[in-house]
Amino acid sequence: MTLVSEPVPAPRPPRPVLETIYAFPPNRDTMGGTSYFIVAQDQAGQPANILIDTPAWHTDTAQFIQGHGGVRWWVMTHRNGMGQVTPIQATVQCELVLQEQEAYLLPNIEGRVTFQQKMALGDIATVRWTPGYSPGSACLYYKAHGGVLFTGRHLLPNQDGQMTALRFSKTFHWPRQLSQIQRLQQDFSTDTLAYICPGANLGFLRGKTVVADAYEQLQSIDVEALRLMQPGL
Repeated sequence: MTLVSEPVPAPRPPRPVLETIYAFPPNRDTMGGTSYFIVAQDQAGQPANILIDTPAWHTDTAQFIQGHGGVRWWVMTHRNGMGQVTPIQATVQCELVLQEQEAYLLPNIEGRVTFQQKMALGDIATVRWTPGYSPGSACLYYKAHGGVLFTGRHLLPNQDGQMTALRFSKTFHWPRQLSQIQRLQQDFSTDTLAYICPGANLGFLRGKTVVADAYEQLQSIDVEALRLMQPGL
């Protein structure tokens, strides 16, 4: 196993949010973002684990990932979710999946795979381009559990614990982000979307580990009202 640098103090262990899905503690290197780890097998019974964004890196983190079978795909949902990519990739040695407009930020990383609109991860998940927060922002859809959408920073809980888009001073393109929300609203149904796992602001969920009324919350987002939102911090 490749040695990793030791942050001080060591991060807390990841917590289960759904069966075989774990959330790592917020990572200072990714603006307090939450990284997820899906332990999965494809239909042929082969390991198909997925790491989403970047956890704080520590020997304990490496041992947890390797102890659950390593990583098949590592998906970046946006440029601020990258963190310490080089030492992690040296350990996990997997396919690193990036939307093509973010890929230039990691030009020399082995295993880098880029996509344009969508990319299937075997038969268990799909990554889709949802530009707006950043040029190459993406969401990952996992088919198990009735459908789980990992939204990165495309959709986040607000202070009331409701999923929405938040407009920041550095938001790349607000109208594009809103149009992508409308597309998600059209593409999912009560049968295909049960949960949302956001990439930050989990404290606003008030102790919940996952957004359970995902389809209803997605449909309740008022895109026209959001068009009037002014940038925050």
